[in-house]
Amino acid sequence: MKLKQRVVLLAILLVIFIFTKVFLIDNLDTSAANREDQRAFHRMMASLHIELDPRLDHTLQSPWEIAAQWVVPREVYPEETPELGAVMHAMTTKKIIKADVGYKGTQLKALLILEGGQKVVFKPKRYARDYVVEGEPYAGYDRHNAEVAAFHLDRILGFRRAPLVVGRFVNLRTEIKPVATEQLLGTFMTVGNNTCFYGKCYYCRETEPACADGDIMEGSVTLWLPDVWPLQKHRHPWGRTYREGKLARWEYDESYCDAVKKTSPYDSGPRLLDIIDTAIFDYLIGNADRHHYESFQDDEGASMLILLDNAKSFGNPALDERSILAPLYQCCIIRVSTWNRLNYLKNGVLKSALKTAMLHDPISPVLSDPHLDALDQRLLGILATVKQCTDQFGPDVVLVEDRMTLSHL
Repeated sequence: MKLKQRVVLLAILLVIFIFTKVFLIDNLDTSAANREDQRAFHRMMASLHIELDPRLDHTLQSPWEIAAQWVVPREVYPEETPELGAVMHAMTTKKIIKADVGYKGTQLKALLILEGGQKVVFKPKRYARDYVVEGEPYAGYDRHNAEVAAFHLDRILGFRRAPLVVGRFVNLRTEIKPVATEQLLGTFMTVGNNTCFYGKCYYCRETEPACADGDIMEGSVTLWLPDVWPLQKHRHPWGRTYREGKLARWEYDESYCDAVKKTSPYDSGPRLLDIIDTAIFDYLIGNADRHHYESFQDDEGASMLILLDNAKSFGNPALDERSILAPLYQCCIIRVSTWNRLNYLKNGVLKSALKTAMLHDPISPVLSDPHLDALDQRLLGILATVKQCTDQFGPDVVLVEDRMTLSHL
């Protein structure tokens, strides 16, 4: 064989060897990633049940110190949290030492300070479990039970981006009024035999108070994130206009995602995939009200999208508001880990997992059966949407490996 032919043959063999090696390594990496996703799913399923137990492994620390140490740029709490039950027990039992009107917003809430100095946000019960909120998908009062359910769904999906939430009963007469600020106390009233308050917020009205059953009010408490992690507010790129007859650009421009990909922080890093994770999360819970979102400050796009304020959810189990999924079906990308987790939750697993996770919350049952059934139905819609994307663009384009540096340019 001539020297030239030998060189060409060796070059061909070398190219084949390189491609084979790369292919095998890619397959091994993908397989290893998938196996880790499966192991993470099994770990989550094994830890669904949370005992609200006051005992702490770290006896020299308070539950508030432990929870504060959990927070990092990409998660609010770690995957394995043996002290989670103790922190949630403290949230639902620790003495209230101060009560004030809630932070700025459109909906009624109260800011409570618990023994040890921990701030929590209290959202009162406004609806019975089986009440259906009619009208626009973002209509109605905040639902306190939706906050509880959304937190546990965040755990089940493996996002770990929602602050801790647990149900709590408070005695407005003996626990709140004696420690309330004048501003909050001025909104208290008695309606029949029930103690009520209407607070201070954009939509708070004296004519629309939240009322206890006698003096006992059911609600949810959300753990305030540590002050060392200040938040930055962002307008959601798929936010609604909330004006009749005026559409946002994403509602009429099918190529809208291409424009989003060219703007910071969606042009690189994890933020666009966080938006799509959030769209999936919001579609499952029926939340069409995420017009803004928060991340940690000065993050340069690296921080997670924090799943705050999930109370405009679980309003109407018969309404599957597909527009919530616009980031998914317009961008046609999804994290591999999210895709794997959604597939593990098929065939009734999601409903069963969420029901188990919420079983021992103080306000259980947290959701009515129609809302639990709706979760499984909506999951099928998400899986079908991703399939449409993969049929059109191929799985290599749609399924994005999130264990690497990401770029959408």
